[in-house]
Amino acid sequence: MGDFDRVLAARDTERPTGLQFFSAIFSEFMELHGDRRFGDDPAIVGGIGRLNGMVVTAICTEKGRSTREKVRRNFGSAHPEGYRKALRLMKQAEKFGRPVICFVDTAGAFCGLEAEERGQGQAIAENLMEMMTLRVPVITVITGEGGSGGALGLAVANQVWMLENAAYSVISPEGCASILWKDAARREDAAEHLGLTAEKLQKLGIVDRVIQEDTAFEVLMKRLGSDLYEEILKLQQLSEEELTENRYQRFRRIGTDKIQIKEEESV
Repeated sequence: MGDFDRVLAARDTERPTGLQFFSAIFSEFMELHGDRRFGDDPAIVGGIGRLNGMVVTAICTEKGRSTREKVRRNFGSAHPEGYRKALRLMKQAEKFGRPVICFVDTAGAFCGLEAEERGQGQAIAENLMEMMTLRVPVITVITGEGGSGGALGLAVANQVWMLENAAYSVISPEGCASILWKDAARREDAAEHLGLTAEKLQKLGIVDRVIQEDTAFEVLMKRLGSDLYEEILKLQQLSEEELTENRYQRFRRIGTDKIQIKEEESV
């Protein structure tokens, strides 16, 4: 399967949405609303649930399934209040010592005029900064599209996992082709150069684990839930200082192996 084929698979309208992951993995989930500043953004859903009995804060981007639902949720492209809601729930989780689990499937944050007027860039930047210092375990799973800052605003985590047929990139292949070659039709070439597949991103250290999609959804969810639970137990063995340092160093290391290889080749 080519890189752009993975993108198409990630965009498949039949792909499970964030709320479907929630219902399959968490029990007793209770949704919490609002950013306490402007309003509630349906494109991001968050709340409290149980993972194998463990109380966690769960947050996801939600694209919706029906046409009406997709429009209501803005096709999973969040406004600033969505990111502020997510951050409010993360800080709440930190206060009560709950692990944070995020599921990401979005083409990117909403880039309309009203989003910019309400501080879209600042909202995402605050999430990046605050997530880096959260004193609880954070795991993010890229389940479909992981588009630009819209995805990264929920992905500054101790562990970033990715489904086999998901895509994670700073820009869409169409957008990249339009900028580089002034021709969006070259999207397949762009996808190859972007290195947006799970396998390539794992080699670069951007993704920690690739989740194979070779089983039925119910089996996959049972395995994913078990893996999340086990990983959280490991992360909870770390002190708060070790946890934040682990997260900081994870992002500092990204790309360093490739730089070292290039330096050795130039000597």
